Amino acid sequence: MKIISLDPTECLPVPEAGMGALRTERGNLPLESVDIAARISGLIAGVEVTQAFRNPFDVTLEATYVFPLPDRAAVTAFTMEADDRVIEGVLKERGQARADYDRALSEGRRAALAEEDRPDVFTITVGNILPGERVTVRLTLSQPLPYEDGAATFRFPLVVAPRYIPGDPLDGAPAGGGVAPDTGAVPDASRITPPVLLPGFPHPVRLSLRADVDPAGLELRELASSLHVVQREGTTVELQPGERLDRDFILRMGFEASTALLLDGEGTFNLTVLPPALQERRAPRDVVLLLDRSGSMTGWKMVAARRAAARIVDTLTSDDRFAVLAFDSVVEQAFEGLREATDRNRYRAVEHLARVDARGGTELLAPLLQAVALLAHPSPPTASRSTAGASPSPTSPATAGSGTSPDTGQATGQSTGPAGEQGARDRIVVLVTDGQVGNEDQILEQAGGALSAMRVHVVGIDRAVNAGFLGRLAGLGAGRCELVESEDRLDAAMEQIHRRIGAPLVTDLSLKGLDVETGTVTHLGSIFPGVPLTVSGRHREGSSVTVHGLAGGTPWEQTVPGTVVDNPAIRAIWARAHLRDLEDRYAMGEHDLESGIVETSLAYGVLCRFTAYVAIDTHQVADGTPEHRVIQPVEPPSGWEMPAMPPSASGMMFTAMAAAAPSAPPPPAPRRPAGPGVPRSLPEPGAPAPLGGTAGFGGGGTQDGQASVDWMEQEQSRGGPGGAGITGPAGRRPSFGRAAGLGRGRSAPQPPPVRHELDLVRPQLGAELERLKTVLVDRRLYLADLGSRLAALAAYLGGHAELSALATELETAEDPGTDADALWARAVEVLTRLVGDSAGGTTRPRPFWKRG
Repeated sequence: MKIISLDPTECLPVPEAGMGALRTERGNLPLESVDIAARISGLIAGVEVTQAFRNPFDVTLEATYVFPLPDRAAVTAFTMEADDRVIEGVLKERGQARADYDRALSEGRRAALAEEDRPDVFTITVGNILPGERVTVRLTLSQPLPYEDGAATFRFPLVVAPRYIPGDPLDGAPAGGGVAPDTGAVPDASRITPPVLLPGFPHPVRLSLRADVDPAGLELRELASSLHVVQREGTTVELQPGERLDRDFILRMGFEASTALLLDGEGTFNLTVLPPALQERRAPRDVVLLLDRSGSMTGWKMVAARRAAARIVDTLTSDDRFAVLAFDSVVEQAFEGLREATDRNRYRAVEHLARVDARGGTELLAPLLQAVALLAHPSPPTASRSTAGASPSPTSPATAGSGTSPDTGQATGQSTGPAGEQGARDRIVVLVTDGQVGNEDQILEQAGGALSAMRVHVVGIDRAVNAGFLGRLAGLGAGRCELVESEDRLDAAMEQIHRRIGAPLVTDLSLKGLDVETGTVTHLGSIFPGVPLTVSGRHREGSSVTVHGLAGGTPWEQTVPGTVVDNPAIRAIWARAHLRDLEDRYAMGEHDLESGIVETSLAYGVLCRFTAYVAIDTHQVADGTPEHRVIQPVEPPSGWEMPAMPPSASGMMFTAMAAAAPSAPPPPAPRRPAGPGVPRSLPEPGAPAPLGGTAGFGGGGTQDGQASVDWMEQEQSRGGPGGAGITGPAGRRPSFGRAAGLGRGRSAPQPPPVRHELDLVRPQLGAELERLKTVLVDRRLYLADLGSRLAALAAYLGGHAELSALATELETAEDPGTDADALWARAVEVLTRLVGDSAGGTTRPRPFWKRG
């Protein structure tokens, strides 16, 4: 192995630097700052998000940043500022916007693209940034604030946490530049898995956040931030300097809201109805409690989740029946079927929960389907254990019990008990999780219909929780989503959960009095203790509305007069909620809604899954497309514990996590059945190797830290994929050095006893080929790194003559006298041939944003 001497005067240490940190005169990452300015008035917040990108390289740059926004926020404007010019973004159909962006880059013009990948995950791409130049983009959005128990909450997420990615890898070029390969279950996985920095990396992004609060004439009793240290001046709250983009910003404002009907004068209404003072009804319940024990729940989250689950079990009475399922890559029950909630059974359940530890991957679909089966057919099953590979069959809404009101279409969550039992029982699913999964659409498609016939409550535990997906699940079953961001908040949150896990105060809601446009009213849901009903829609005429419902089987109604207000946010917030409902229906299989979703998005000027904002400069500033591409790495979420690693793995892990661009996805793990001596957290076929890019938390690999390391060591000793694809591509970032254990001078891992077909790694070879074609600088270092990666892939295949020969040639790239250009051409030629030799495989029938 070569040791290159460095001049100490040229390599100054970076204060507070983590291992391997570099510095240039213009910084070492493209995203320079994020500024968030919020104006809160009553239960609506208007927010402007400003992101500043600076090119630290000596060639033109395309920078990509994957970031979160509140899941109910309506993005209504997008601008790009560069060279003293402001370019307004135009909302277009997503395919057209991407084509316009690519054309502008090929013509040497600056351009920026804003896209939605999930209700709360967005991507900004800025292209043709000149060396040393700063480009600023701004997003304008409006968001409603949830109001519960006398307090409104302004929650603004700041980091996209690593997500578990199931499924088999897809062939072809990846949809994005993330660390996980696209799969059949998550066709855009590479767009929602940005590389993650190691803890201790010097502050890469300057964060500022300011919130001006107007309680709209009401007395403001409380103004408190739960996760950040803030400075307060009057009703203005501001983050202290130096805070990181690693957890949600949460601001709670205590004031008394009121029942109101707001009309915007252009046909949009927004209704808020406070809960009536009614006696809570406690019908017998069938409850299935699902506890997420996956690797991302390690640390304080697992402790809080166990406590939350135990408190939920304690709320049950002798009239209730329940089941407790803990899940990661497998599903384990505390006992068979639904059991009566006797003192003995509740004690057994709590004792079982106390032994649950974090491990494995977040296979969420199987336990949801098992919960559906238990509630649809309450008789005890014959088996007490189910694996992800042998999950119960999905239950359709038609067979899941009578759970729909004929007037409103809302879930009633009721069913009859076993034969001979009189009366209806509330059917309830309670899910305790952080929600860090990437296959949201797959889960909605396969389980959403059955869950909508039950009541679904979700307890989200994380400082960077996947609130968008968890809210969608709870909305399906007219339930509640309670978010717990810290152990300090657990007791207060559990008190709220205790009050709401039972039957709501008012169900079977409907509206009368307004001439409502068909299909425009957002989900009515139910009215729970302490939680107002909020609903919006479009109407033709009318100045008041009457809300009808059932309170304990007795008719209930309330009439609310309307007030006309001049607030365009009302229209935007309704449009976003309506689009989200349509997108959920699309995900559940109604693909004919696509054109309607696009039309609604464009008509109301609100970004959605099938549209995108594109801003294009009229001036040509470069000769063509960017010479360098970087995906901005994100902070590891606060409160996530790093898995244990042997010293030999730390170098590889840092290289993967600190890289400004992802590596080629590692080859799929060989399928091996669960059994004695096989870690339960072993990745499913097609899942990326553990520790690749996200520290074992996401990217489709195992989420159990120690098991991840054990598996990786086993695979490396066998020459398997555990060591492949973990390095970051040097050609798309400043060099962070070669992956430990795979550099020159080290022999490739020993081949495994079983040979694998080239098809298994063809997607990775295709990704390497695409990246290789973009390399214009530092070719020697890049080619040497590529050689080490190809050697690992060849070893995984059990030996591949042509691939091994190419790897050996490329590892000489840094030797004196080597013709780097000839080696580059040789690599392109061989990889093109290997990728083109496909004998079949999975292809993309539609663009990734149009797939369920």
